[in-house]
Amino acid sequence: MGSPIDAGTMAGAVATRQQELLAYVIGRGNAQIEELAERFAISRMTIHRDIQALAAKGLLRKVHGGVSTLSSGTVETSVLHRTHRATSEKKAIARLASQGIEAGQIVVLDDSTTAALLADHVMRKGPLTVITNSLGIGTRLSSASDVNLISLGGRYHPTFDAFFGNLCELSISALRANTLFMSVSAVHGVTAFHQEHDVIKAKLAMMEIVERRVLMVDSMKFDVCALNRLAPLAAFDEIITDAGISPSIKARFEDAGLNLTIASSPAAQPSSGMAVRAAAE
Repeated sequence: MGSPIDAGTMAGAVATRQQELLAYVIGRGNAQIEELAERFAISRMTIHRDIQALAAKGLLRKVHGGVSTLSSGTVETSVLHRTHRATSEKKAIARLASQGIEAGQIVVLDDSTTAALLADHVMRKGPLTVITNSLGIGTRLSSASDVNLISLGGRYHPTFDAFFGNLCELSISALRANTLFMSVSAVHGVTAFHQEHDVIKAKLAMMEIVERRVLMVDSMKFDVCALNRLAPLAAFDEIITDAGISPSIKARFEDAGLNLTIASSPAAQPSSGMAVRAAAE
C-alpha cells in the first residue's frame, strides 16, 4: 500500500494534468480523444477519466469522440472555465485598464474574470476604495493594506463566485463611485449582452452609481449571442479590448463613435483614426 505522501503526490499530478488539459482544449475550442492521449502521453482510459472529471465540474463538454469548450454566450460557464479562457488577452486588457486608476479613487469591480485580473493591479494603486460583489476579488483584496474594501452582499451564485439579487442591488444604490470596470458575456453589433438576468441587474445598478464606465471585453466575445440585453456600447466611456479584434469590427465601432482602446504588444503599430487608439501592454 502506498504512503499518504505518495497518494498526495499522485493526486497533485492528476490535478495538474487536468488543468493543463483544460487549458489545451480551451485554447483550441475542441479536441479529439486520440489527440489528447498523444499530447499528454497517457492512455485513452485516463483521458476519458480526466474529461469526465472536468465535465462534472462544468468546465468542458463531452462530445462524440472528444471534448469541447462551453459557449459563454449561449450557456453561462463557471468562473473556473472563464479563468482559463483568453488569459493573455484579459491580462493585457486588465494591465491597460489599471492605468486609468489613481490613488484616492473609489472604483467598482464586477464579478468578471478580467476584473479579477485587474484586482492584482489595484493592490498597487492604493490608497483606494474598492466596491465589488465578487467573493474571489473581495478575498484577494482583503489583505491589501491600502485598499478600503466594500463587499456587496446578496444571494451567492457559485457559477460566478459572486453575490446578486435585491440585497446586492440595494447595497449598490446606496453608494457612489468614480469608475466602474466591468465585462460582459457577448457583444453583438454595438450592444452588450449577458446570459443571466440577475447578473444584468447588478451590472446596471453599478452603472448608475459611477461617473465613468469602462467595459473590458476580449475580442472573442464580439459577434457572439447571449440572452439578455445589457446596454448599448455608447453607454460606456471607454471600451478596452485586445489586438485580436477584427478590422471590420474595429471599423464598426469607429463608425459608431465609440471610444475604443486596444491593448496590444509593444511591437504593435498604433491604430489610425481619432476614436481608436492603441496602447502598449
